[in-house]
Amino acid sequence: MFFGILRLWVLLHLANGSLGCWEGERIALLKLKDSFNYPNGTALSSWGDKEEKDCCKWERVSCSESTKRVTKLFLNRTRPLELRKIVDFSLETSLFLPFEELQELRLDSNGITGFNGVQKLNKLKMLDLSYNQLTEIPSLSGLESLKFLSFTSNYLKNLSTLQELTTLRGLEMLDLGYNDISGEIPLSIGALTSLKSLSLRNNEVNGSFPEEGLCKLRSLQELDISRNSLKGSIPPCISNLTSLRLLELSENNLGGTIPSDLLRLKSLEYLSLSLNHFEGSISLSSFANNSNLEVLELDSLNNELHVDTENTPWKPLFQLKVLRLSNCKINEPTRSIPSFLLTQHELRVVNLSYNAMVGEVPTWLLNNNTRLEFLSLAENSFTGQFVLPADFKNLDLFWLDMWKNDIQGLLPASIGHILPNLEYLNMSRNSFHGSIPPSIGNMSKLYSLDLSSNNFTGELPEHFFMGCKELTALKLSHNNLQGQLFPRKWNLTSVRLLYLDNNHFSGQLLPGLLTSSSLSLLDLSNNLISGKLPDWIGEFSFLGSLVVSRNSFKGHIPTGFCRVVQLINLDLAWNSLSGNVPPCLNLSSLRYLHLQGNKLSGSLPRSLYRASSLVTLDMRDNELSGEIPKWISVLSNLRNLLLKGNGFVGSIPFQLCQLKNISILDLSSNRLSGRLPSCLKDIPFGQKKTNDQTFETDEYGWKAYRPFRSYEYQSILGVNQYVEAGFYSSDVAVEIEFMSKSRSESYTGNMLYFMSGIDLSMNKLAGPIPPELGFLSDIHTLNLSHNQMNASIPRTFSNLKQIQSLDLSDNKLSGEIPSDLVQLNFLSVFSVANNNLSGRTPDRKAQFATFEASSYEGNPFLCGLPVEENCRRSTAVSDPNPGENDLFKDSFLATFVPSCIVAFLGVVTFIYFNPSCRMFFQLVEAKLLSSR
Repeated sequence: MFFGILRLWVLLHLANGSLGCWEGERIALLKLKDSFNYPNGTALSSWGDKEEKDCCKWERVSCSESTKRVTKLFLNRTRPLELRKIVDFSLETSLFLPFEELQELRLDSNGITGFNGVQKLNKLKMLDLSYNQLTEIPSLSGLESLKFLSFTSNYLKNLSTLQELTTLRGLEMLDLGYNDISGEIPLSIGALTSLKSLSLRNNEVNGSFPEEGLCKLRSLQELDISRNSLKGSIPPCISNLTSLRLLELSENNLGGTIPSDLLRLKSLEYLSLSLNHFEGSISLSSFANNSNLEVLELDSLNNELHVDTENTPWKPLFQLKVLRLSNCKINEPTRSIPSFLLTQHELRVVNLSYNAMVGEVPTWLLNNNTRLEFLSLAENSFTGQFVLPADFKNLDLFWLDMWKNDIQGLLPASIGHILPNLEYLNMSRNSFHGSIPPSIGNMSKLYSLDLSSNNFTGELPEHFFMGCKELTALKLSHNNLQGQLFPRKWNLTSVRLLYLDNNHFSGQLLPGLLTSSSLSLLDLSNNLISGKLPDWIGEFSFLGSLVVSRNSFKGHIPTGFCRVVQLINLDLAWNSLSGNVPPCLNLSSLRYLHLQGNKLSGSLPRSLYRASSLVTLDMRDNELSGEIPKWISVLSNLRNLLLKGNGFVGSIPFQLCQLKNISILDLSSNRLSGRLPSCLKDIPFGQKKTNDQTFETDEYGWKAYRPFRSYEYQSILGVNQYVEAGFYSSDVAVEIEFMSKSRSESYTGNMLYFMSGIDLSMNKLAGPIPPELGFLSDIHTLNLSHNQMNASIPRTFSNLKQIQSLDLSDNKLSGEIPSDLVQLNFLSVFSVANNNLSGRTPDRKAQFATFEASSYEGNPFLCGLPVEENCRRSTAVSDPNPGENDLFKDSFLATFVPSCIVAFLGVVTFIYFNPSCRMFFQLVEAKLLSSR
């Protein structure tokens, strides 16, 4: 019998062509190879090699030792990258049917768009289809042995397809994270009673927490529904999941109170409820007996979560590795730092930022936790000095952020020796003084350094700018630093973002900066730098933002600037630059041009014709002349046009009305003449367009959602949660100065969406005000003062519903002030002073009750409050120009009647004393008497 079985075994393997893998499976593998390589790929080149016919020895294939049947196929990242760009790669699953013993199938990262199920593979335990392009879950019924299933990072749309999975009663791990899944979590999820790990991370899941579904998964150890849109509260039944190790619900819209029963789950190792809208109170002493807890994250979005750590004496049994309690109300009213942290010695991440906590800066956190990697105490009210023991050294700390406290004294001279591996150091907006420690130059891995808004003095230490060769972002703004910039020994070769503004740096710019060849942003504004702008600026091929405003530069703008082809922001304002703007400037990428406050001459630069992306053009207060060119209409993206304080002449061209995105228009203090174009009504001042993100940028900032590197939570799905850290910056912080409400205001960032205005004051504009301007219903400021406008104030101005400042003073306006203007509920500045207006002032109600007599002065025929003159004439008299007619009548009576009296007396006197006239009258008298 034994030899018979042996003979049968040999015959079977001979039938397969070898003593290796099964021939049918070998052929199927070759077909799979062709499918993955269609039409011209080269993957899996070893499959089918003539020297190796045993497919069990092929790469990415694993077989059973006993049966030689294929049990595992590792086909992840197999399809060549250039072929993945082909939109349609539908994998024919019949190719897998010969593999009857297949237990593990990895197909992730292949760009698969279609997969029609593998129901007959009833021994399959693991299926990975992550990082593909599937839009729906394929039918998997019949795979009762399946335990691991991953569809993460596809394009799945609807949770209703989960119904396909409810038959997989043996499923233990399900990953649907990073898709486009929307809708509510179905109650049918409760049928997957064997689930140990469920991830719906980073989708668009909405609705409330499905109490009747998820709370039935009693075997669940990991639940991750973070980065979705869940709302409502966490149901108390969550405490029924007594095996739960990880609960990740961060970044949702959850609210209400945190269930107290949840805090008593002894199995919890990882609890993250961060970035939600929870309120009420929570006492951390509830966790005291939870010895397994390693990660606790309760960062708040609404600052309504009260966290108490001191209500009763307690000693925790846990040793946390991660604690995040930012933007909470901690230990009110004392706002003291949690004392239980004194017992913690294993911390790797601590984030206590945005809590307004008080007391001495807790440097002991560094001393007690020698493996601390991340520490953020930003935006609190810690005081005292930042002291580091000379014999202390931390080789793991890479992130230290103490932004916006009131820490005083010196920055430790040995900080670079004690914390040599720091990558991100932010000590800005404190009260440090003294010099910058040269030991910072020992931080060879330093990537971003922010010491801005302190009181640092002295010059930049040589060892610092020679040692930090990895430094990418350096911000030293708003200090009292001084000295010469960019000497020969300047060696920050990696720096891209360099903020040195608002200091006392002086002298000329030296070419040492050329070693920073990757420079993309340079801000030297508000210093004492003099001399000429260097021509070598043109060597920075990546420069996107150059800001050198408010210095003492003089001379012409160098032609070297013409070599900078990626400029987005150019700010040379408030220097003493002269001459013309170089016509060779490459403005194709430019969005913000600030040249105001110089001595530039000539006409508006013709090179602007090519600046089609321009958003802000500010050339105020120069010596420019000529007419506003008609080609101005090509600047279709222009939002802010400011040409105030120059010598522009001629009329306002109607082409200006073609700039449909203009929000702020300032042409004041020029010599413009002619009539005001009525087509200005066609510009939708103040109307923000949908999805408009023009000004939604931050100048500079830091982000660190989960900056945790060496510690990886032992997730069933093997997900490392702590990977995101860094800083962000924009190319420019847009700031616009504009006269509004009788004073110059600065507008920046999002405020520019809500500010709109026209200032044409101090010109020679004449003629009537076009009634069409009354259709600018969203405009906030309109200033037409100090011109030669005549006729009446248009009654259509009552439609300016958003107007806040209206100045029509110092013109030649006549007639009455329209009474309907009292409907302008946001008007806070109003002036019609020094015109020829007459009649009654508007009723003293709403905003007009706040205006003083100065708003109306210089109009002698106005009457009513707050003007002292009483109205004596009847308001029923209808006269198109009552003021002018009254003036004419009064003048007539004052001059014509006395003249008539004088003439009459003159004639009588002449006749009486003239002998000829007297003889004539005597003859007439004799004749009359004789006729009687």
